[in-house]
Amino acid sequence: MFVETSHLPPKLGNIVHSDPNISTTNINHDDADNNYNARHSSFSAYEANRLSGEGSPMMMSPWNQGSPFTKSPWSKFDDQDGNSQNIPQNGLIGSLVREEGHIYSLATKNDLLYTGSDSKNIRVWKNLKEFAAFKSNSGLVKAIIISGEKIFTGHQDGKVRVWKIQAKNPGSYKRAGTLPTFFDIFKASIKPSNYVEVKRNRTGLWIKHVDAISCLSMDQSHGLLYSASWDRTFKVWNVDNSKCIESVKAHDDAVNSVVTSAEGVVYTGSADGTVKVWQRENSGKNTKHVFVQTLLNQECAVTALAVNRSGSIVYCGSSNGVVNFWEREKQLSHGGVLKGHKLAILCLAAAGNLVLSGSADKTICVWRREKSVHTLLSVLTGHNGPVKCLAVEEDKESTGSDQKWVVYSGSLDKSVKVWSVSEKAPMMMQNNMHGDTVTWDSIPSVKN
Repeated sequence: MFVETSHLPPKLGNIVHSDPNISTTNINHDDADNNYNARHSSFSAYEANRLSGEGSPMMMSPWNQGSPFTKSPWSKFDDQDGNSQNIPQNGLIGSLVREEGHIYSLATKNDLLYTGSDSKNIRVWKNLKEFAAFKSNSGLVKAIIISGEKIFTGHQDGKVRVWKIQAKNPGSYKRAGTLPTFFDIFKASIKPSNYVEVKRNRTGLWIKHVDAISCLSMDQSHGLLYSASWDRTFKVWNVDNSKCIESVKAHDDAVNSVVTSAEGVVYTGSADGTVKVWQRENSGKNTKHVFVQTLLNQECAVTALAVNRSGSIVYCGSSNGVVNFWEREKQLSHGGVLKGHKLAILCLAAAGNLVLSGSADKTICVWRREKSVHTLLSVLTGHNGPVKCLAVEEDKESTGSDQKWVVYSGSLDKSVKVWSVSEKAPMMMQNNMHGDTVTWDSIPSVKN
């Protein structure tokens, strides 16, 4: 079913067009803003039957009514010249298609790629071939995160499911539990003080999400899992004992993203248009997250967040197609904006000196950071639907002089594409109205 490809397409340059017939001009900007409007998000309803892809704002958006998708297995490219020097530095390796649902989540670790879709399946890939699979009973897979031998998946039905790799058979995965556990729900339900208001005239247990989980993030050093939800909260879980140790009413609308950073700093982004900063404080056995500041307050929804490995840069993608960033070394002052997309940013990933943004306009922008300046290196095109999720791992061929990454992109066209990206790729150039060649750099923030 799958055709393996081990080399890159020749003579494609930095802008990789695997399908030259793709067009984004038929997508209306007003539709994008309306579907991700900060004041009219998915949070407005808690219907019990809204537990499948049909209830998500992405499935209801005009971006999902796109062009027909070419039903190919791993795409194969032929190097007719046989000249490796023609291989582009940033290019498409292959495309994985499986007609079972839109791709909503990705995670990668130790050469394994995990994909989650609205089919409820989690598939595992190795060396561009299917390696294993496991399935949840309900709820499309909105988020995947890996910690040691455990895989955590966040679902549309508001649950976090836990899976464990079988030691004797690395290709076998077994369901290890659900967060919160049935026992914890039963125990909490007995005490009236454990019920909190989740909507007007409606209460629920504070340890349970009452709407779709949008994002997961892990603080590996402290064994803490963070889950963000459309129910306006983020919750903190102790991975060792599966206990919910805190629930934070974080925003006035759906929480679309949560990311953890160094020294117990947590960032949340919401459909209410804000990005908030939280500080974890420990008092004995108790953990509490204290609100620190609001980095951004805008009319359009915040749709994605990312933090680089050192925690020095925070990136925020919004429904207006713009990426803002802040520099922690400068007291989280606004560093500028990255403008490379026509429609909403749906996902972000930071790796080394690169940041990648996936969008409803079906493209992925690759930016390289040098101090506070971000330069657009490549625009990766080829998806026939919105790019919903990204995952990045270091390329084994990477060297000190040429840092390379393997980038996975999941889309609502039911495919995952695999890209090779180099930090040494030459920057993109374009001609301005005067015919002068200019680079696509980040726009610095206005200093008061």
